[in-house]
Amino acid sequence: MKDDNRYGLSRRKALGGIGIIGLASAGAGMGTTAFFSDEESFEDNSLEAGELDLYVHYDFYADQGEKLGEYTDSGTVQGNESDGASVSYGLEDVKPGDSGELEFCFSIVDNDAYMWMCGELTENDENTVTEPEAASEYENNDQTGDEIDGDGELADAIEATLYYYDQDGETKGSKIFDGTLRGALFALRNGVPLDGEGSENPVDDRNPFIGVENDGHQNDTCVLLDWKVPTEVGNEIQTDSVGFDLSFYAEQSRHNDGTTNPCVTGREGEGFAKLEDELEDASWHARGIYADNDTSTVEAGNAELDIRDPGDNDLTEGGSEWGSSGDTNSFELTIDGGDAIWSVNGDEITVEDAPIPMADGVGVTVKSSKEDAIVTVENILINGSTPSGATSISAEEETNHIILEGATLQEGDVISGDVTFEWDDEPSGEELGFRVDV
Repeated sequence: MKDDNRYGLSRRKALGGIGIIGLASAGAGMGTTAFFSDEESFEDNSLEAGELDLYVHYDFYADQGEKLGEYTDSGTVQGNESDGASVSYGLEDVKPGDSGELEFCFSIVDNDAYMWMCGELTENDENTVTEPEAASEYENNDQTGDEIDGDGELADAIEATLYYYDQDGETKGSKIFDGTLRGALFALRNGVPLDGEGSENPVDDRNPFIGVENDGHQNDTCVLLDWKVPTEVGNEIQTDSVGFDLSFYAEQSRHNDGTTNPCVTGREGEGFAKLEDELEDASWHARGIYADNDTSTVEAGNAELDIRDPGDNDLTEGGSEWGSSGDTNSFELTIDGGDAIWSVNGDEITVEDAPIPMADGVGVTVKSSKEDAIVTVENILINGSTPSGATSISAEEETNHIILEGATLQEGDVISGDVTFEWDDEPSGEELGFRVDV
């Protein structure tokens, strides 16, 4: 961690992190290889009033059947080591029916702390395509010896479950996630706020992990990532590869509410967010603009809402009233049952079976092309948590944006905030507006 301000650190706050890097690649036949390494991802985490040291205790396990047998490894990584630490989890020739576990327990020395788990799918590559692979009904590429980046099937073929368990090996509470490896890593992109008692509580009302005297004592609540390659998986995973990152962060709970999310960082910029690299593959965007509504399609009023595709074509529209100059309206964008739902000040529009967002971030843009008129978006939240970095942006006779780096909008995710339009003289046309790109 090179810049403490990135995480909003102060003398009352300490943040530590552990990074895990994973790689799985399929060779000839049904083969898959995997490699994991732990590397500390922060420094300078001490403060005058006390210290916070994060230790992650890991137990890795894999069952590869009669031919290769079982694999185990265990150890501890300290989060505040300046030169880092690493451990390998290496598997060869993983095939359908193989399974494994990555178990993580924690020692947080000196202070109680809120914890976060972050993750990212860094690659899901097809690589080459063999003859039997190409013949699979689930393969979407023809046989080739050329390398293909992306478009792989392995991340979707591996089943993954993330849940809490205790020191006796018993599960605690409900599952954190249950689905595919891709789905688990997409959920972790937005950050998972871990609960110190393994309970299912909202981010602003969860239990911290209790501090201990030294790393010889562990918190009773641990996290386990369970994976398996189902026996019904076929040749479509041959030569495919998957790469991913995992990270753990701890922030002392004293003087903090645990809602600041270290997995997502807000970055300010000028112009439209859609022009940034992270949104090169944006699937659609939701808008709220000041306009005289076409009463043949939406309610009469000065608020027009719509959801548009990358070509700026309407997928749906609606609207009502912004109110008077200076009035603040809440907004929310979510995906529920595959439907995109855009709500501003209680007015809601929906696109059924919306395209799955594929961008590498979420963009929030504000625009004012009118003199002495200001558009402000503030209090941006992702799933009820506050991103690190920028969470508000304004524009007066200009266009500005915030990129939520690393964020995504998938099933059940919620991007929310407040928007305010201010003007001296009544605006016209589309002089004032804001949008969220995903």
